[in-house]
Amino acid sequence: MFYTKYESIVAPMILVGDEKGIARLYFDIPEAKKKLASDAEWEYNDSFFDDVKSELKEYFEGSRKAFSIKLNPSGTAFQKNIWNILMRIPYGETRTYSQIATDAGNPNASRAAGSAAGRNPIPIIIPCHRVIGASGQLTGYAFGVEMKKNLLELEKKHI
Repeated sequence: MFYTKYESIVAPMILVGDEKGIARLYFDIPEAKKKLASDAEWEYNDSFFDDVKSELKEYFEGSRKAFSIKLNPSGTAFQKNIWNILMRIPYGETRTYSQIATDAGNPNASRAAGSAAGRNPIPIIIPCHRVIGASGQLTGYAFGVEMKKNLLELEKKHI
């Protein structure tokens, strides 16, 4: 597994992946509710992530609305299904946890959908920041609600 650091306009990031795809994207900020568990076997390789960094740069500049890089997140079948649904939320738009649960085939599973979104290992690329509460309020985000707000505002600015 390779890793590198990337300085985005919103926060420093750590990218982790291998030939199978990007496995983790982590905002390296104090507000993070969960910390990246690094592995001594990981090898620093900045050039391996050139495509990812290029796409992230385009995203933050507002010229990229969807990512084309290969992903390899670890999770349960349910989590991966939710993450695939999240990837279908258009740039600059939001959906509620209830809408995500309905799209997953179980309208009563909004808490489970929220839990899966909260375990998303590749934020931004898998846009869990686009999911909001039923009342329209910004709710939970592993990197703080302020980060979620900033990402949504960034997208709205570039629509």
